[in-house]
Amino acid sequence: MSILLTIVLLLMSLLLGMHIWTRRLTRQGTEMVPQLGRIVPVHGGSIHYVEKGDPSNPTIVMIHGLSGQLQHFTYALVDDLAQDYHVLAVDRPGCGYSTRDAAQLAELPEQARMIHEFLETKNVDQATLVGHSLGGAVSLAMALDYPDNTAALALLAPLTQQMPEPPAVFKPLEIRTEWLRNLIGNTIAVPMARKTAPLVLKDVFAPEPAPSDFLNRAGGALGLRPSAFITASQDVVGVEASMGALTSRYNDLRVPGGILFGTEDPILSAELHGATMTKFGLTFEVMEHRGHMILITEPEVCARFIRQIAENSRTRLAEQDAH
Repeated sequence: MSILLTIVLLLMSLLLGMHIWTRRLTRQGTEMVPQLGRIVPVHGGSIHYVEKGDPSNPTIVMIHGLSGQLQHFTYALVDDLAQDYHVLAVDRPGCGYSTRDAAQLAELPEQARMIHEFLETKNVDQATLVGHSLGGAVSLAMALDYPDNTAALALLAPLTQQMPEPPAVFKPLEIRTEWLRNLIGNTIAVPMARKTAPLVLKDVFAPEPAPSDFLNRAGGALGLRPSAFITASQDVVGVEASMGALTSRYNDLRVPGGILFGTEDPILSAELHGATMTKFGLTFEVMEHRGHMILITEPEVCARFIRQIAENSRTRLAEQDAH
């Protein structure tokens, strides 16, 4: 047997072994974090959502960030806000238990369209959008494309500006070739994610510690699936392709709201992605010595911030109706 053939066979055996390991980890992840809500089909995929609170109350729609899922909001915020609001937490298209049919649907206008279509099926209008990280960019796209259906923006550590490259922790996701993305996702990505999870969580949550129950209660175990890696990679490339067009439209932003950041966010700069948005009508607040995952580490502060934005919107709409 030639050396080349031996190497090929060894490589194929390695990839097969990694694929089997990936399937095992995927099964463990879905068992640890089962589907929480319902799924609604939309053009290009489906949206998985959790709904709580009285539907007669004003609606809050919660949109998570890169490599996340709706459990980032059900961790603490949904039950709190549902006391006073009708709350819908969604898995972005392709994330968690939502789906999308093509990589092109990762671009911001498409994600915005799919979530807007879902809201139409729920007869939701004038919602306050709560977007975290990449979910902030999706929320901004929705506010620009569907301003008449958006009451306000309450953005938590949002992505608002085009970046020359992804944050270092997400740089490995920058894969532009679909076949390579699928190959990596179905072989080495999930086992590597399982082994590096503690270090990645430390980087994402810094300077605060990651909670010990992140994998189950916050849905982190759903990241141990090929689809999670593939979707996140598509998101990185799709956002790079569409962020510039989004930022060029900020002068047209008419939906009010605000931004809340941690001053020591290691993923997105509070000054670059928060302070710069005040000239477009959004307020800007910071929490000292806090990081990127404030929706999990500081849920009470985030809930107060969201309530204030939603109440300001409610008051403004009532005044408009009175006139």
